[in-house]
Amino acid sequence: MSTSPILPNGRVLRYKFHERLVHWLAAVSYIYLMLTGLAFWSPWLFWIAVLFGGATVSRELHPWAGLIFVAATLVMYEMWGRQMRETESDKEFWRAVPHYIRNEDELVPSADRFNAGQKFLFWGFFWCGILLLLSGLILWFTHLVPWNLRYLRYFAVIVHPAAALLTIGLFIIHVYMGTAMERGAFGSVIRGDVSVGWAKRYHRIWYEDLLRDAAARK
Repeated sequence: MSTSPILPNGRVLRYKFHERLVHWLAAVSYIYLMLTGLAFWSPWLFWIAVLFGGATVSRELHPWAGLIFVAATLVMYEMWGRQMRETESDKEFWRAVPHYIRNEDELVPSADRFNAGQKFLFWGFFWCGILLLLSGLILWFTHLVPWNLRYLRYFAVIVHPAAALLTIGLFIIHVYMGTAMERGAFGSVIRGDVSVGWAKRYHRIWYEDLLRDAAARK
């Protein structure tokens, strides 16, 4: 069995099937949560709920979609948590962010499998997901919260939309990074592979580690 990181089609495997499946499960559930949540948040956006079967259906499915999103996020933590720890190259990346934004790739330091920006987004979604879960459970089962613990209701009413708005900002950045900043990144979470040129350009440390691991297994 070949140990080369280069696939038969000359490309590099970036995400295995189960990684892509969990990612898209989180993505689809999040988009549903975001749209129905915005419908509940503002009367001006309530028309969005109509697109998803009406207010009653949206309110019934919203918390269940939330559980799916949190479950997928926890699975991603299990898959990628160790790879999301800060490294020295991440500190260099933050110092070079202006170059990254201007697509001056030659001035951006090499990145591991995930660069510092991707790690920031990952932890942002992870911790906001925890806050959304805790506050969402309170809002879901408000009738079970004793009156002497009513401050928990106030906590949920404030924290839930605040955390949701933060994730919307992160989501916009995530989509922009995956489509405009690193062209080809979006395709990698669909097909699972990237070109050798893409790997060298955006995540050279990761690519070189793959080559070393393959050589060590021979």
